[in-house]
Amino acid sequence: MKPKAYIDGKEGTTGLQIYERLGGRDDIELLLIDEDKRKDTEERRKFLNAADIVFLCLPDAAAREAVSLIGNDTTRVIDASTAHRTAAGWDYGFAELSRAHRAAVAASKRVANPGCHASGFISSVYPLVAHDIIPADCALTCASLTGYSGGGKKMIAEYQDENRDARHDSERIYGLNLQHKHLPEMEYICGLMQPPVFVPIVGDFYKGMATTVMLPGVDAQLVHETLAAHYEGQKLVHVAPLGGDEPVIYANTMAGHDSLRLIVCGHAEQAIVTALFDNLGKGASGAAVQNMNIMLGLDETTGLTV
Repeated sequence: MKPKAYIDGKEGTTGLQIYERLGGRDDIELLLIDEDKRKDTEERRKFLNAADIVFLCLPDAAAREAVSLIGNDTTRVIDASTAHRTAAGWDYGFAELSRAHRAAVAASKRVANPGCHASGFISSVYPLVAHDIIPADCALTCASLTGYSGGGKKMIAEYQDENRDARHDSERIYGLNLQHKHLPEMEYICGLMQPPVFVPIVGDFYKGMATTVMLPGVDAQLVHETLAAHYEGQKLVHVAPLGGDEPVIYANTMAGHDSLRLIVCGHAEQAIVTALFDNLGKGASGAAVQNMNIMLGLDETTGLTV
């Protein structure tokens, strides 16, 4: 029998993107709730308990509620919200970080899908801490440029409005309280002793992300060698040649792809690492489908655009 998948919150940006990746597949049975009952708690309960795999594409409180509605020990959950990324009993859904992470996802009943900005930061920093290239108490700085689709339907409408604020033509820095919701997982998953100083930025392009970590006093070549060795053989995380593919980096380079590309630049005394990916791909829906594939024992790239 085909595994049954249900998307709770299919009408949101992440849910729609997951639906697009699953809708044409013949190896998954996609359970679809009636539109007029998608907020009916009892109807949702039926679907949540009927599915083998559930994707939660909901606000944090609603995601916690959805988990509470599951009354069996067979339904496996992939939560795309922030609610469970550092929670006990949940596995972090970034399989490329280590063999232990991949094995945990494969066996898990509860997987927390990474945040978009966090995916860029963690993909760069986790291996450097794990291999003692930078210390766990390192004071890190990170800037992350994203397309406006990362803000969901409201921000998409705001940027696509023909009468929009003219300032949207330029980049917008936000999260100025330095308490962005992705910071806890950045610190926790990388084993850091303090959160980075993190600056998120929205640009006037639909999708794509460039997350750059600054590494003063660190040899760029050593960083490159470490990351290249760490991710060798991975299908959805790749490391570019030292210095990148060209002397500039465009944030939307990986738009439309579900993979992530790391670019190391610098010299013997300073380095930067930029993670290039699609905020809707490896930063959200693509990662969720990849996790589902791993949990079901399928090729992790099935239904994805590498």
